[in-house]
Amino acid sequence: MKIVSTNIGERKEVVYKELKVTTGIFKFPVNEPVFLDTKEVKGDAICDRENHGGIDQAIYGYSLKHYEFWKPLYPKLKWSLGMFGENLTIDDIDERNIHVGDTFKVGETILEATLQRSPCYKLGIRFNDMKIVKQFWNTTFCGVYFKVLQTGFVKTGDIFEQLKSCPENPTIADLLIKRKQEEEL
Repeated sequence: MKIVSTNIGERKEVVYKELKVTTGIFKFPVNEPVFLDTKEVKGDAICDRENHGGIDQAIYGYSLKHYEFWKPLYPKLKWSLGMFGENLTIDDIDERNIHVGDTFKVGETILEATLQRSPCYKLGIRFNDMKIVKQFWNTTFCGVYFKVLQTGFVKTGDIFEQLKSCPENPTIADLLIKRKQEEEL
């Protein structure tokens, strides 16, 4: 596996249901290395610290292969990497095979898989279509939140190498399915 894009975003104000909302979901690829710190990617806007950033959600990774699923559903959208709000676009990660606690070396960093992404309305704002939120819930293409065990720089082209596997723990997809079931109760 390797990094195909590093992405950061700026604070952006949008109107949703007649209210001004500040979001950092509009991320775009950058050409320079990004610094992965213990609670965030340096230079990346995090507008909702309750649900993004922090120790267990410092970095969000998403698979380039998942884009192949979504593009036909949104053919009129102007696509770019970072569309899902991810900091790292990774060529091929599968949430069904990544367990909580699995660790990875990428660039100068070591990352630990911690959580699934549970989509909210801001993904709908990014796609200019709220149906993406329900569609996202109905896949296992949720992406992976990572804790930063060792800080450092990461750049496009860096290898995303698994160091440790924790098959005794639930997969990231399992977490999404459980969260979805809890939301439906």
